[in-house]
Amino acid sequence: MFLAFRAEVEDALYGALSALDLPTDDLGLEEPPEDVPAVLASSVAFRLASEAGAAPASVAADIVDEVDTSEYDYLGDATSQGPYVNFEVTRQYDADTLAATQSDGFGRLPDTGDSVVVEHTSANPTGPVHVGRARNPIIGDATARVLDHAGNDVTREYYVNDAGRQMAVFTWAYETFDEDDLPEPEREKPDYDLVRYYRKGNAFLDDGDPEAVEAAEEEIADIIEGLDAGDEETYERVSEVVDQVLDGMTDTLSRLPAEFDEFVKETRFLQNESTREVTERLKESEYAYKEEGAWQLDLDDWDIEQSFVFLRSDGTTLYTTRDLAHHEWKFSEFDRAVTVLGEDQELHANKLRAALDILGNDTDQLEELFYGWVNLPGGESMSTRAGTGVDMDDLFDEAVSRARDEVEKRLDDRIREDDLTEDDIDRISRQVGIGAVRYDIVAKQPQKAITFDWDDALDFEGQSAPYVQYAHARSCGILDGETVPDDIDASHLTEDAEIRLIRSVARLPVVVERAADELEPHQVATYVRNLADDFNTFYRECPVLADDVDDDVRDARLAVVNAAREALDTGLGLLGVEAPESM
Repeated sequence: MFLAFRAEVEDALYGALSALDLPTDDLGLEEPPEDVPAVLASSVAFRLASEAGAAPASVAADIVDEVDTSEYDYLGDATSQGPYVNFEVTRQYDADTLAATQSDGFGRLPDTGDSVVVEHTSANPTGPVHVGRARNPIIGDATARVLDHAGNDVTREYYVNDAGRQMAVFTWAYETFDEDDLPEPEREKPDYDLVRYYRKGNAFLDDGDPEAVEAAEEEIADIIEGLDAGDEETYERVSEVVDQVLDGMTDTLSRLPAEFDEFVKETRFLQNESTREVTERLKESEYAYKEEGAWQLDLDDWDIEQSFVFLRSDGTTLYTTRDLAHHEWKFSEFDRAVTVLGEDQELHANKLRAALDILGNDTDQLEELFYGWVNLPGGESMSTRAGTGVDMDDLFDEAVSRARDEVEKRLDDRIREDDLTEDDIDRISRQVGIGAVRYDIVAKQPQKAITFDWDDALDFEGQSAPYVQYAHARSCGILDGETVPDDIDASHLTEDAEIRLIRSVARLPVVVERAADELEPHQVATYVRNLADDFNTFYRECPVLADDVDDDVRDARLAVVNAAREALDTGLGLLGVEAPESM
């Protein structure tokens, strides 16, 4: 209903401005602060004051005089408040919102017809996923969910870096060292098993006998050249390592959960020769030059001081070159390409965009979402090569363990009479623990580095997943065994807390729209947190099942609870956070 109401406001405001002979190109619509008795407001009077030759407050009053609300279903009063024009809704808005939220799918936007590929995570398959990179799959997966809910045809892509020196070193080490040379794996998973070879190989290259290291470097160089040439035998050797490690990594990511529709390997663009085709086109560019045998691009016209090297002096390609072919493939397959990247990749992304521009691509198809790092208290460093840092599996295990402690503390205070089994407690602990990690990370603006804090993440009364999950569980408890009638008379809802909750639910579609347009899933996190606040106020002030509640009021309030439950479930789902039915 919010989107329909906004459309009515736009139409009415456009008509009023036209009648006053004022420009209509920017209506200045915004959601007012909580203490303003309006659902939408316009700041257009600020912008038009000089053109109208009057003070903003006077212009706002003139606009209100021209607004005719009689022909609209949802647009109620239009009033001026200083320089602002405020728009209120009708009770029909509340009634239709309540009706619309009684079925699945509320908040999902119409199909856009656009196909969008969201590339996220894409961690090098060299070992277990580290906490420092946790923000990428969490933000990436939530962004994909929001874009899907906003009506796009979304493909989730993991770009597998299976070419280059890292994978050559890994393959050489895997083929060189014996199990007896290695420590015990930290977990019985393939990524933990094989990372031992990678670490052993790097240690050998750093500290081994110089002659043996030189011989090893020759073998590694042969693997690199074989991959670059698209040699099938070399590809199969490397794939034996890559696929095993990737299986372990994706098993960890599935605990979030973060799942992928397509794993696109870097070597695809070497084997099909599209990378070579890209290099030949770049050589012909006016920006290309050769220095010390290496081909590169001058990017001064893009205000980038560093050159873009796309072909080494030995004739082999670089990761960046292969990524050009990868992105051209994306542009040919999808309408939009969204990439989630760490802040340290911004220069690479800018250089890549400039090179794609030189190649003649429409780079408006490409959107990057950059994020800052996740730190743990104490500032542990993260390095697969050295084997330091905290693995994501350890973080998840700790999250579930801590959540279980919090859940068990609250067992004696539960209002619901259902008995929780050990399986129930295990399930709730997993839902709360993993949900706490996801929510705490996705709720922050991605550009800011964050330090993960257990007390904040698992605070059942704070800005956390458990707080929102508990509101959802509470709504399920009220509805347990109850039936919401098909025909609800919303006129029985007169309390401020009832109306506020309905209007909070009604905002879900516009939150989805904005989060998708701006690639900001944290807007959904803010929304569900505020929605939980409004639900808890309703819960305290508006009894639903009490004996002294009138039957018609009871039925209407059940519908309000169901609407809130649906919106909380959808909002949490967009963040990839499970919504427990009991806690």
